Amino acid sequence: MTRIVPILLAGGTGTRLWPVSRDALPKQFLPLVGERSTYQETLLRVADPALFTPPIVITGSDFRFFARRQAEDVGVEATVAIEPIRRDSGPAVAAATALARSRDPDAVVLALAADHVILDPVEFRSTCAAGVKAAQDGRIVTFGIVPTAPKTSYGYIRRGKVTGVPEVFAVDAFVEKPDAETAARYVAGGYLWNSGNFLYRAETLLSELKRFEPGMLAAAEAAVARATTDLGFVRLDPESFAAAPQKSIDYAVMEKTDRAAVVAGQFRWSDIGSWDAIFDVAERDAAGNAVHGTAVTLDAHNCVIHSTDRLTAVVGLRDVVVVSTPDAVLVVPRERAQEVRELVAKLKSARRTEATDHRRVHRPWGYYDSVDSGERFQVKRIVVQPAGTLSLQKHHHRAEHWVVVRGTAEVTLGQDVREVHENESIYIPIGAVHRLANRGKIPLELIEVQTGSYLGEDDIVRIEDVYRRN
Repeated sequence: MTRIVPILLAGGTGTRLWPVSRDALPKQFLPLVGERSTYQETLLRVADPALFTPPIVITGSDFRFFARRQAEDVGVEATVAIEPIRRDSGPAVAAATALARSRDPDAVVLALAADHVILDPVEFRSTCAAGVKAAQDGRIVTFGIVPTAPKTSYGYIRRGKVTGVPEVFAVDAFVEKPDAETAARYVAGGYLWNSGNFLYRAETLLSELKRFEPGMLAAAEAAVARATTDLGFVRLDPESFAAAPQKSIDYAVMEKTDRAAVVAGQFRWSDIGSWDAIFDVAERDAAGNAVHGTAVTLDAHNCVIHSTDRLTAVVGLRDVVVVSTPDAVLVVPRERAQEVRELVAKLKSARRTEATDHRRVHRPWGYYDSVDSGERFQVKRIVVQPAGTLSLQKHHHRAEHWVVVRGTAEVTLGQDVREVHENESIYIPIGAVHRLANRGKIPLELIEVQTGSYLGEDDIVRIEDVYRRN
């Protein structure tokens, strides 16, 4: 049987799941349902070597190390391609498909959103197997989901006649998100939810792009042809990719092509686009609450409670979303969860950093957590993964005091390189050239106290950086 090339689209933002999902670390890389991120769960769904090849992941430059690390954590070796700028799903799918075809001219490709939840992986793989023959015959097969309720937050698919392949139907029409009355009529009429996942021969999709979006195809193919390899990542050519029009793959191809087909998936699926969607797929307690993290409830029913790093207590509430993070708390009725996007827009207009940035900031070498700050001081907890190395750098306006609480730090200070062990400290004066590295086998953890007249992240002068950041 032909093996399928999975393409994972992992460049979205997910603002309606604020304050957990933010621009600096969006929902696909977070454990919103279960212990692993949706990206990791998607990788594992397509990890059967009898059915799938190793995947191609396309994501933004800021997330490239995170995407590779999360794949390695679940034992998946993925090709990570860097999308230079966001151009919606059309150019991303086009470029990843062109990359797959460059490796195998006969490639059959499965394009998947990395931020969706599918709770029945065996049924999902059966659906993939059912659609392969139609894809080989030149169809672009989308996965339609049998509705469990008349949802207004999903697009729908009207099925046409059966194709020459069992279980695969022609698509009569893709329809936009309906109102409640129309959604009920669609469900009664046998319409399917549009999951936005597609199975096709690479050559088929690229030929349809040539028909409908030749500029997008030309930009994507040029971005792949001129791509470079950078620290093991495939870096698509920025100038070529920027020439692609910003358009979804649905508008670019699927709503125009006469090759669209649909196979009905019986698996439980959600795009988890908002907190009320999390409620639909998460496990619930006896009172109907979907609880993630450390939380306690008293006389609370049918609530979504998501707690990060702290105890969250909920008393006497019904049908409410409560989300607690170290630097922001959200409370909203479940029926108004879609309005969180408007709230984030308001926060961005007010230039609140909480709208886009987490208190914990991930870097290629590990992460830091801003624990406390005040006039002329800031305290951070820094964790450096084994083999992680910070840039050789200096600061014009601040000094730093490092106290190692776990592991052993290799510290470069001027011309001196020394080891700093647990319960030891070192002082980095203003203007001193320095670097921090972890040569050990366990994570290095330290507390950093910054003091000075200016403590912004832009007071970093990078002299040398193994991760080739600007």
